[in-house]
Amino acid sequence: MGEYQQFQPLTKEDKITTVLYRSGIFLSTVLIAIAAFLAVSALLSTDILDLPLIYSGLGANIIILSLYFSVGLSVFFIHLYIGKFHRILKKIYYLSVFCLVLMFLLGKGSPVSTLFRVPPAGALLLIPLSCCLGFITAKEAFCFKLLEGYLLGMIMPAYLFVYGMGLLEKKSAAFGIALIAAMLVLFMFRKVFMPLHCDIGDKSAYQP
Repeated sequence: MGEYQQFQPLTKEDKITTVLYRSGIFLSTVLIAIAAFLAVSALLSTDILDLPLIYSGLGANIIILSLYFSVGLSVFFIHLYIGKFHRILKKIYYLSVFCLVLMFLLGKGSPVSTLFRVPPAGALLLIPLSCCLGFITAKEAFCFKLLEGYLLGMIMPAYLFVYGMGLLEKKSAAFGIALIAAMLVLFMFRKVFMPLHCDIGDKSAYQP
C-alpha cells in the first residue's frame, strides 16, 4: 500500500469502497471539528450558547453516534494488504461499540452525560474509538508520509486518557480538542483528494 502508481484498472467495487472509506474520514473530521467549535465556544461564552438545538445534550448525542458511524465506515472499507490487521481493527471497533453501550447504560440513555461528569471518566470509554481512527491516520501516514497522521494516532488516545482522568482544566481540554480537529482537517484535505487508485495499490499483494 502507499504506491501512487496504478497497478490495475479499478473495478466498480474498488471505487465504491474507496469513496465510502474516505467519506468516513471526511465525516469524522467534520464531526470532531464541530465538537471542538462547541467546546471552544462554551469556553469563550459566545452566542453559540443561544442555539439550544446545537448546543444541547441531544445535539452532542447525535454527534457521538454519527462519529461512531463515520469511523465505522472507514474501519470496514479500509484497504489493507495484511488481512490480519483489518481483523484486529474490526475487533477494536467492536470493543468501541461495547463501550458506547456502556455509555448509554451509565448515562441512562444519554452517552454524553457520561462523558461530561466530573471527573469526566466516561471519556475513557471513547479510547477504543480513537484507536480505530488513530490506526487509520497512522496507516495513511505510513503509506503516504502524512506526518500529522502519526501525531493523531498518538495524541487522540492520550488526550482522552488524560482528560478522562480529570487532569485537564476546561481551557486545556477545549484547546486540546481544537488542536486535534485542526490536525484532522489538514490530514483530511491531504488524503481525500488523492487519486482513488492510491487506496487500492497492488491487489496481487493482498494477504488473507
